[in-house]
Amino acid sequence: MAKRQPSALNLLFAVDKPVGCTSHDVVGMCRRALGERRIGHAGTLDPLASGVMVLGVGQATRLLGLITQDTKSYIADIAFGSETDTDDAEGRIVRTAPVDGRVLDMEFARDSLARTRGKQMQVPPAYSAVSVDGVRSYKRARQGDAVDLPARPVDVLAADLIAVRPDGEGAVWTVAYTVSKGTYIRALARDLGRSVGSAAHLVSLRRTASGCVTVGACSEVDSLDAATVRSRALDPVRVLGLPAVPVGARDLEAISCGRPLPASLAEGRCPDLSEGARLCLVAGGRLVALGRMDSCRIAMTDVFPQPIDGACL
Repeated sequence: MAKRQPSALNLLFAVDKPVGCTSHDVVGMCRRALGERRIGHAGTLDPLASGVMVLGVGQATRLLGLITQDTKSYIADIAFGSETDTDDAEGRIVRTAPVDGRVLDMEFARDSLARTRGKQMQVPPAYSAVSVDGVRSYKRARQGDAVDLPARPVDVLAADLIAVRPDGEGAVWTVAYTVSKGTYIRALARDLGRSVGSAAHLVSLRRTASGCVTVGACSEVDSLDAATVRSRALDPVRVLGLPAVPVGARDLEAISCGRPLPASLAEGRCPDLSEGARLCLVAGGRLVALGRMDSCRIAMTDVFPQPIDGACL
């Protein structure tokens, strides 16, 4: 087997995912546009959804698992009057219910949304990527199997009403959400309908932020090239939300061998020097390694043979 060649690009970037394609489709488009195979994304968006998608190229793909821990923000349109098997507009209607006139009242809508905020247990949609005995839930659902997913802890940090409008015999609420990792907005829509004595499903969704990355940092997928992503590379230190420690040539030699560095390097740079605290090691505007405090020294947890571009102190 041929050895994988180092990537010419090692960085994080963001695109504004269009409606109608999968997250996997977006990765394929980026691979073709950039001529790179090693590309991944942080945080899946359904075909119905658009907005912020953070991607990594080369060594930066190793950061994506950390980035998925971030909170996400969305603008959602939720239609009342029916539920679907997918909990969004792409599914088949499985239940209808009358829509009380109160659903068109702004104060009622705000009060109802206020009750959905906070830590809670959420049952994911049957058509989701949650694994059950090693099989994706959506695969079981497509085969007609009964899917009974356990509830999972999520946190709805914000659920703010933007607008209410009539829609035939029903109504549509436009809501701004900020939620924790793993929260399904489709499931929030489903449960919201039930909580007001009706039924509801998601009809549109736009991700406006992934952690600190907003739509303003995004490139259009159909205009991507290497020069564009280099010029718009995300700062990996800021995206990770970790303190940065500058290192010199002698330190780089130790890092390349995986040797620990003295904790004194982090003094004045890291507000938290307690055991296990994580930090970024930066040289020449590039992220060279991730470390953690370990017995009064900085132990290497991830070393990047090709440093990741875009880092600022």
